[in-house]
Amino acid sequence: MGRGKVQLKRIENKINRQVTFSKRRSGLLKKAHEISVLCDAEVGLIIFSTKGKLYEFATDSCMDKILERYERYSYAEKVLISTESEIQGNWCHEYRKLKAKVETIQRCQKHLMGEDLESLNLKELQQLEQQLESSLKHIRSRKSQLMHESISELQKKERSLQEENKILQKELIEKQKAHTQQAQLEQTQPQTSSSSSSFMMGEATPATNRSNPPAAASDRAEDATGQPPARTVLPPWMVSHLNNG
Repeated sequence: MGRGKVQLKRIENKINRQVTFSKRRSGLLKKAHEISVLCDAEVGLIIFSTKGKLYEFATDSCMDKILERYERYSYAEKVLISTESEIQGNWCHEYRKLKAKVETIQRCQKHLMGEDLESLNLKELQQLEQQLESSLKHIRSRKSQLMHESISELQKKERSLQEENKILQKELIEKQKAHTQQAQLEQTQPQTSSSSSSFMMGEATPATNRSNPPAAASDRAEDATGQPPARTVLPPWMVSHLNNG
């Protein structure tokens, strides 16, 4: 059978209690030494007996250093705990302030919308009316400013478009002038060539007629009748008469 669980309670017998204290004290000091050596830990152990006698163990026999370190750690921990509690308290206070502010803003918004006016007295209603009138003045002033800016911008665009229109009209007029001049040149060149050709043909035609008049006449006669013209023989007396005459 295994060893059962021992219930811890105060030893009533004084002698047994003193013997147990001595044994456990030695074991506890031994364990403290072992853990300081094995784990390279700083250990400080303080034991007071029932009669007030002190038993202690400190790593490298430097209890003051360990106690000072303990005090610093304990103070820092207390400061941290107090700071956290203070921060938590500040957050709670800030939350309450923000909640109240949000409720006030929501109530004012409802009043500006014309809702929940029953809780307002005459003076508060007059203040609300003045606030709305002031807001309307600012809104109208801003609206007028935006309208003037928009009109000014449109006027600038209009002037820019008019200048572009003038430039395009000028370019169009120049192109029309160039096209008209080109058309006049094209019309003048055929007339000059036709006049020169007519002049050349007029000079060549009389020379042809003078060189071969009988042939042209015979050709016209032949063209008209379809047969060559017949030759007329004059009597001798008519020939002599014509020669004398």
